[in-house]
Amino acid sequence: MAYAISSALAIYFVIWWITLFLTLPFGVRSQHEDGESAPGTDPGAPVVPLMRRKLMWTTIVSLAIYGAGALAYYEGLFNIERLSRLMGFPI
Repeated sequence: MAYAISSALAIYFVIWWITLFLTLPFGVRSQHEDGESAPGTDPGAPVVPLMRRKLMWTTIVSLAIYGAGALAYYEGLFNIERLSRLMGFPI
């Protein structure tokens, strides 16, 4: 049971981290695009990164992806025979 919980948390963490990197570029305006830059900063640095909103959307989207994957797993769609036939490998 402990392995199942830790495995589920590890899989969710990986999905969450990948989703975070996918959501980071959305809605970002750089200092160069905005026309004003602070001295000593990179012109490509974001003006307002909106991290709270991105973390919220990352959690929602990753929960949906994890839920769909867990449902497919428990319905038997992810088993070795089915995946090997799908990839063309005989068992």
